[in-house]
Amino acid sequence: MKHIFSIAALLLSCALMYGQDDPAAFKSRYERQVRTVGAAGVGVETILDRWEAAFPDDPAMLEGRYNYFLAKARSTEVVPKDASRYLGAEPVLTLKDSTGRDVYYYQEDFYVDSLFARSQTAIDKAISLQPSELGYRVDKITALMLYEKGSPDLATAELLKLIQYNKTARPSWTYYGLAVDDDTFVATVQEYCFNFFRFATPGCYEAFRTVSEEMLKIYPKNTDFLSNVGSYWLVYKQKPRQALKWYNKVLKINPKDYTAAKNCVILARSEKNPKLEKKYLPLLMEASDSEAERASCRARLETLGK
Repeated sequence: MKHIFSIAALLLSCALMYGQDDPAAFKSRYERQVRTVGAAGVGVETILDRWEAAFPDDPAMLEGRYNYFLAKARSTEVVPKDASRYLGAEPVLTLKDSTGRDVYYYQEDFYVDSLFARSQTAIDKAISLQPSELGYRVDKITALMLYEKGSPDLATAELLKLIQYNKTARPSWTYYGLAVDDDTFVATVQEYCFNFFRFATPGCYEAFRTVSEEMLKIYPKNTDFLSNVGSYWLVYKQKPRQALKWYNKVLKINPKDYTAAKNCVILARSEKNPKLEKKYLPLLMEASDSEAERASCRARLETLGK
């Protein structure tokens, strides 16, 4: 009989312990487990199940679900490609085939569609519960970019939706609970633009331009997005005259903008236009913080002056 009472007391104690948990306690237990075994390791789902049973509308729990299903969905393979770069990455291995041609091998992630969809359902609910939490938006868009790779239609649509929400709602953004200013939002969008450009596929270049132009409707004097559009015309479309118009807009706002000045010099050299190069070399000298680069500009100007 004593044993029966001891077991009953133990069960009651456990029930009280879990009954007294608040969301922060569940989050702490979840984070400890993830640090030990990873986002989809042993015991993580059990903690998430208990957390959801106690607090079904806790956005942090939903983000945990998102991370769990995303990790379960993902597998990594080494795959051969013909190109010496793939989605902005260097190959992990290069071998010769039977004809002596180089074959490039890349580490690539693949996703199980059904599990990926469950991760998106979880983060969508977190966003609906806490729409001004920028971290959840980043979770969703980043996952979509990794899933779609070189054809980021869904990621682009989600970014455009985010930009529109920022324009109309003017939310007080937080990033994992910490208040952040509008500059953080702008920098977040620009980071995605940087990755679109780095991936260097036709779909990513178009996303790069589309998102940059949408941001310019709200921030017309933002030199980063102005330069982005210039780089779209210079690098992808290979239309230097069109690119120059955008870089000149940047330099009109900030004559010491390094990116625009550097690209104008590169553009002038590629066009074999010494007059244009002489115009932008002094601007590059002013914008550069490298003494070696400034010396190179001076030497080039002397050569062009002959």
